[in-house]
Amino acid sequence: MLFLALVHYPTVNKEGRTVTTSVTNFDIHDISRAARTYGVTSYFIITPVELQQQFTRRIMNHWLEGSGGLYNPSRKEALEGVDIASDLAEAGDVIFGKHGRHPVWIATSAKKYPNSINCGQLKSKLENDPEQPICLVFGTGYGLHPQIIELADHILEPIRGRDGWNHLSVRSAVSIYLDRLLAST
Repeated sequence: MLFLALVHYPTVNKEGRTVTTSVTNFDIHDISRAARTYGVTSYFIITPVELQQQFTRRIMNHWLEGSGGLYNPSRKEALEGVDIASDLAEAGDVIFGKHGRHPVWIATSAKKYPNSINCGQLKSKLENDPEQPICLVFGTGYGLHPQIIELADHILEPIRGRDGWNHLSVRSAVSIYLDRLLAST
């Protein structure tokens, strides 16, 4: 069972400094739609900033409880799979509370790390133990803080294009990984 987490803190900026990034409307909508398309169990938006949590809830409530859900029922359905957490530990507690198992944490990065696994290996993990929660962790800004990379059980190999250039939006990266891991064919 696959979960997604989009981390807004701790992340790094282009100078490598620790920063908190802002939740964006696009990330809420687009990643929830990709998650629903591929049958992701839950998509966590991770931010410790209460105002950002309120912003996220306000957008979600428009589509889940307000007129947005009547206007666009498929958007409502996608957003039903979104959770908000202050940090990855809280997301892990929610996963454990609902499924009785701690998740395996798989960080993502545009850089390759020694303990990287490829999509084929992760796909095998998902297929061989479908009851094991696996949480694919994405960073905003210029990526996850090194502390998250160090604490992850594995790091998923970066997406590589044809000539080595790699600076995808997080929304694009999520969609590519989900297709590689969960597409029916």
